[in-house]
Amino acid sequence: MDFRVPATSANLGPGFDSLGLALELYNLFNLKPSKFTSIQIHGEGAKNPKLRVDNVFVRIFNEQLKKLIGKTLPFKFTFDNSIPISRGLGSSSAVIIGAISAAFKVAEIPLDKQKILNLALHYESHPDNITPACMGGFNACMLTQHNREVRFVQSPLPDFIQAVVVIPNQSISTHLSRQTLPKKYSQKDAVFNLSHSNVLTSAFITQKFELLREASMDRFHQYYRMKQIPLLFEVQKCALSYGALMSTLSGSGSTFFNLCYKEDSAQLHKSLSQKFPRLKILTLNFDNLGVVFDDEFKL
Repeated sequence: MDFRVPATSANLGPGFDSLGLALELYNLFNLKPSKFTSIQIHGEGAKNPKLRVDNVFVRIFNEQLKKLIGKTLPFKFTFDNSIPISRGLGSSSAVIIGAISAAFKVAEIPLDKQKILNLALHYESHPDNITPACMGGFNACMLTQHNREVRFVQSPLPDFIQAVVVIPNQSISTHLSRQTLPKKYSQKDAVFNLSHSNVLTSAFITQKFELLREASMDRFHQYYRMKQIPLLFEVQKCALSYGALMSTLSGSGSTFFNLCYKEDSAQLHKSLSQKFPRLKILTLNFDNLGVVFDDEFKL
């Protein structure tokens, strides 16, 4: 059984914990029945022995499979990871969505993405990464009153825009970065973020991308997180100077997400590479499918 889950970029400026989109950068998973459990990791995380001793995917997969069929089964797990770990590109969400989806598939239960999203909340309480990882495209999402279910609006992204992401070597811990955020916000800043998030969401859905530069401004989290890696302020300034329609911290960072028209992506990539030669720069298309299995795509 082969399947893939895309990387994601969440928050998107003012959409704190509620907006996210999927990128054509994937973790690939292969599960084969075996007499005993084994784990092979290629790509990101391959040199981390802890991921073979206590693997989060295997743990979640076994938990969900036991709930579905009453027992666990041994598999040979092969992971081919392209999503950088702890860089704000949704590597954890890819693992969570992938593990739950795989359990459904092994149990021969139809892949109900709404159920998978709701189950994912047991492992990730914020829906802005797990939703695009599962559904693909651009997603505005929220939790129901008692935080038990995800509600979302998904909109596909066109092929005439691309992402140019800048990935520093340094990670930013989501948990620790949240501790740097203010405990209270002024009414003025709350209204600012609400209005900008509303317009940004509408701009994505109606494809009025010229509104994104202003609509992506934020007063809730970016400044406080970017202070941990001051170079990110220069990355944002450079990206906006060379054709980016928006330039925002990806998740809690440290990756910076830049969206541009496809015709401008080569120049934006080149300019960022020249300005920041030690940082990893990737030009990516957007994913509109989310998690998909081998009978739905070709590797």
